[in-house]
Amino acid sequence: MERTPDGTPVGVDDPYEFAGRCDHLTGDGRCRFALDRAGDAPEFAASRRRADYACVAADEDADWRDCPHYRSTTDAKECARCGLEEVRIAHDDRRPLVEEHHLSYGEGTGDAGGAREPEAGDTDRSTSHEITVGLCRWCHTKVHRSFARVDDDASPDPEAVAERESRRSDELGELGFSAASERYGDDG
Repeated sequence: MERTPDGTPVGVDDPYEFAGRCDHLTGDGRCRFALDRAGDAPEFAASRRRADYACVAADEDADWRDCPHYRSTTDAKECARCGLEEVRIAHDDRRPLVEEHHLSYGEGTGDAGGAREPEAGDTDRSTSHEITVGLCRWCHTKVHRSFARVDDDASPDPEAVAERESRRSDELGELGFSAASERYGDDG
């Protein structure tokens, strides 16, 4: 099983099995990294410019792993393990129910493997990419502190369900209408 830089398990054998579309991929199949951050990797940007900024993985024979700047991070709206949905309330400082969980650490995010600077056309499969999924904080703890896996058939923890329902109740309470006279009394 893969491990974090601190040595705790991440809950998967191959992070790419859980990786989604690249965060840098535009709707028209171009590489946003090469368009917006050319100065960070000039050789890579030049190779993408020659290919009309087409995504490296857009080629039939390519894979996300083939791009040195591939990155797949979560929106953290739902736990990938138990399915618990996030409930966020504006102006509420409570800890999120669903957190970002790293399956793989990219350059500059604490990679213990000593990630190297990718070069243009680099297809070395050992290149470290940042790959994350959303896990509720209860599953997050189980994955890091035990042998729990991200792909386990799990149900939400009862405490997690209680916290989610408490937030939904608060959310519904915000939707209710009450007249100012009801909130502040008739003397206003």
